[in-house]
Amino acid sequence: MSGRGLLMWDEAVTKYDFGPGHPMDPVRLELTMGLVRAFGLDRELEVRAGRPAGESTLRLVHREDYVAAVREVSADPGVADGSYGLGTTDDPAFHGMHEASALIAGQSVAAAEAIWRGEAEHAVNFAGGLHHAMPGGAAGFCVYNDAALAVARLLELGAERVAYVDVDVHHGDGVQAAFWDDPRVLTISMHEHPRTLFPQTGWPEETGGPAAEGSAVNIALPAGTGDEGWLRAFHAVVPELLEDFRPQVLVTQHGADSHFEDPLAHLAVSLDAQRAVQEACHELAHSWAEGGGRWLALGGGGYAVVDVVPRSWTHLVGIVGHRPIPPETAVPGSWRDAVYARVRGVAPGRMTDGRVPVWRGWEGGYDPADRIDQAVLATRRAVFPLRGLLA
Repeated sequence: MSGRGLLMWDEAVTKYDFGPGHPMDPVRLELTMGLVRAFGLDRELEVRAGRPAGESTLRLVHREDYVAAVREVSADPGVADGSYGLGTTDDPAFHGMHEASALIAGQSVAAAEAIWRGEAEHAVNFAGGLHHAMPGGAAGFCVYNDAALAVARLLELGAERVAYVDVDVHHGDGVQAAFWDDPRVLTISMHEHPRTLFPQTGWPEETGGPAAEGSAVNIALPAGTGDEGWLRAFHAVVPELLEDFRPQVLVTQHGADSHFEDPLAHLAVSLDAQRAVQEACHELAHSWAEGGGRWLALGGGGYAVVDVVPRSWTHLVGIVGHRPIPPETAVPGSWRDAVYARVRGVAPGRMTDGRVPVWRGWEGGYDPADRIDQAVLATRRAVFPLRGLLA
């Protein structure tokens, strides 16, 4: 297996564009790749462009009639009427929708294939992580569910245990739905509580179908959760489950919308805590994923498109490539100039929010009056006994 990291990139992913004023502004991808290049990370990782996912690949997760509907509105957006979730406020139809969506899906699938075949130890597709798309419909800015397709392709290639860990502020509902009754896939989602945020799913009691009880894990955190609580919840649930499951491949989704500056959610997590979880996922892959630490990292949500997303995902790229960027590092002046020229905005000056991530380990006990501990305990009580673990 090659120890070199793999970065999936094709400029055409920026054609995944719902139009002016939509939160999913493709400039976030453009600016992220610009920052990756400014740090020279594109020379440290192998940069590869995957082919768009074809019909047979898309149908690993999506229904034939849904793919046909996407193709139809892609050719003529005017026919979109909200059917299949297409032509809605969240997912407006646009010319080339199928082609752009299939390309992003193809990038994640190609990364999964490269990892499984030993061509790379780790891979990253920050344009991916479109975790809300369902087998028969678009949802939450997501048309094709590249994360679920990557996992499905790994299963098709022979994987018997794949773990999916999602730290986007929104519940990874589409991936959970795709593998709800499949014991070969462990899905773990840590997100803002469904009482206060789309898609209003991801309750601790959602633990998998009859054939796969305990294969779905949901950590629903209260609005306002900051670094210490977010990290405490992650470390109180994820490592123990991965140690028990022993995945052959770890797939992770790193939506940057848990950040305190994100306009669409209500958590208060810093860039530094996001980086700490990225590092933790890297370590967990080396600890528990077979084959030398097979790890596929994806992007996801994130709507502070200048201040947060490029820095968060550039950290992720560096970690995937075993070239982590120290948080105190200054942002290259060339990139800051490019940001101003592109969006007339002032870019941040360092690769940190100035926070030092700390958290209390679960092994030290819990406080029954603490809202974070209540959330963690709800998850552990719902899932751990189903897996033969102590809650």
